[in-house]
Amino acid sequence: MRDSWRGFAQSPAFEGALAWYFVLVWGSGYLATKAGLADAPPLTFLAIRYAFGLSLLVPAMLWIRPRWPSTAGEWGHVVVAGLLMHAVNLGGSHYAQYLGMSAGVTALVLGMQPLATAVFSSRFLGERLGPVRWAGVALGLAGVALVVWHRIDVRAMSAGSLVAVVVSLAAVTAGTLYQRTWCPRADLRAATLVQFAASFLVLVPAAVAFETTPVRWTASLAFSIAFLVIFASIFAVSELHTLMRRGHATRVTSLLYLTPVVAVALEALLFGVWPSGLTVAGIAIACAGVALVTRR
Repeated sequence: MRDSWRGFAQSPAFEGALAWYFVLVWGSGYLATKAGLADAPPLTFLAIRYAFGLSLLVPAMLWIRPRWPSTAGEWGHVVVAGLLMHAVNLGGSHYAQYLGMSAGVTALVLGMQPLATAVFSSRFLGERLGPVRWAGVALGLAGVALVVWHRIDVRAMSAGSLVAVVVSLAAVTAGTLYQRTWCPRADLRAATLVQFAASFLVLVPAAVAFETTPVRWTASLAFSIAFLVIFASIFAVSELHTLMRRGHATRVTSLLYLTPVVAVALEALLFGVWPSGLTVAGIAIACAGVALVTRR
């Protein structure tokens, strides 16, 4: 039975299941984050999020006993990747919205990650992309732009919010590629605990220094934190790194083009906000772009 499971875990079907889980959770995370930020300022919200994550992971890791980093260099690489992926990336995107940037603009800028990954990977990691996949990257970005176009409010964009979201884009791109390059054999369970702890230690003093808005302890905040910690920060991020280890960096990150599609679908189902014809066209174009990039 163990051999059968090992065979399934190495199959394209299992990889596809991981990919769809990541897309669904990452897309629904937009709505959960929106709900959480209504009750807490961004850095405080993230600090609470990682405190809750540590309360779950510490006893779990004491029981599982994963392989911990064995050298000072490996510890350092895991911490750097975690700070980029968790503290800087999420801190930047949350703070951009806190400063007034609309969710549409934020999603559009962060939707450029596959394009940034493709450029960086082809230039520095030796991953060659043919014309078809470059076309898929561009098509996916165009589709995302159409999906979020109706939500874009340029008047709500300030210089500070623009800097914050660009920092977030750079951090998530660099963090994903950094962990893939420098932590290829790190146990993802141990790495998640280390990265949560490092992010918590950075975010707490930042929240104390820069934020004064009190936290409203509501059921909505609790649900948001629980969902984002368990399903997004623990499982979805681990699945992203697993997919990165198994496949082409640009192919994997192109899945991010589908997350605004999931967000739009959930918004329609939960809040009755139905997409326009332009949004539907954007969904079709984004899916076509992902199909071109991820084809084997």
